[in-house]
Amino acid sequence: MPSSRSLVAGGYSTIELVFVVGLIMTISTVSIPNMLTGLDDHNAAAAARYLATRLQRARMEAVVRSRAVAVRFNQSSGGRYVFAVYVDGNHNGVTAHDIGQGIDQIIAPAESIDDAFPGIEFGALPGLPPVEPGGVPPGNDSIRLGTSDSATFTPSGTSTSGSVYLRSRAAQYVVRIFGETGKTRVLRFNPRTRHWEPL
Repeated sequence: MPSSRSLVAGGYSTIELVFVVGLIMTISTVSIPNMLTGLDDHNAAAAARYLATRLQRARMEAVVRSRAVAVRFNQSSGGRYVFAVYVDGNHNGVTAHDIGQGIDQIIAPAESIDDAFPGIEFGALPGLPPVEPGGVPPGNDSIRLGTSDSATFTPSGTSTSGSVYLRSRAAQYVVRIFGETGKTRVLRFNPRTRHWEPL
């Protein structure tokens, strides 16, 4: 019977190698999807934080300029959303008419969230519950900011209230805007508990 020393010197048997390779493949099969899901969730969280920061920057622009500033969301014919920032040019708020006439000027170029965060889009997973108890679920409306699809910030720091939903393949987030303060809050939907949780 060979000693343990000769086994080490002689290498591993074929059965041992097959077992080790099989074990590595099994662990990889389990861990790689979990790792990809984690990266997907991280990317969606970063996109939601970025949008919240852009909204807060618009709020500061309104205070500094002493004029209303709006982040407007527009949907293309292909269903892709872009957003841009406009400043009020005639003290009546930011309106589509004044933008068309060149009165309300663009101060930050239009961008899409998937330009910086590939795989992330404005949207809501089917069957999402309301963010607030007794509220309205998003349904197919991922930009819940009223009929104008705009978040308008005033020189006093207040804003329109609403929610903007972002999603990836596996993760769902919402950026909430609170009108009285103009501040934002990012929440993540937990599919296990079916509750919205602060990020």
